[in-house]
Amino acid sequence: MKTQEITESTATESFEYSFESSKSPEEVFQVLMEIDQWWSGLHGETIAGESQKLNDEFAFRAGKGAHYSKQKLIEFLPNKRIGWQVLESNLSFLKDSSEWTDTKIGFDISEKEHGTLVTFTHEGLVPQFECYTSCAGAWTKYMENLEEKLT
Repeated sequence: MKTQEITESTATESFEYSFESSKSPEEVFQVLMEIDQWWSGLHGETIAGESQKLNDEFAFRAGKGAHYSKQKLIEFLPNKRIGWQVLESNLSFLKDSSEWTDTKIGFDISEKEHGTLVTFTHEGLVPQFECYTSCAGAWTKYMENLEEKLT
């Protein structure tokens, strides 16, 4: 059964998006390891660097320079959890272009009876952020694309 949930949680200070996939946790994890498989396809994104082992770093650019961020892989539990800390950010369309700096992006993966529950969290992306509405909207589109890929 496929379900989708988008939640805002002020208790955890995060944006969250969850869905169920018919794929196994191993298959889901392999797709998530390839950043360009889920964080691309909307705004001319480019991804440079690695994200295969702890402390690997990659840079993300999109929107003809409107968005830049550098992430470091800080959590790596195969088939269960993968997470990055945003080390640098420059979102040129915001007054505070570094809003994402020190936030965390990650996925939790849990096996269900007939597949896998995938939960994406951007910890620190809060409604008080200037970019919240547009960033939450973009994350939702990226996650919908990922959901399609994993069904």
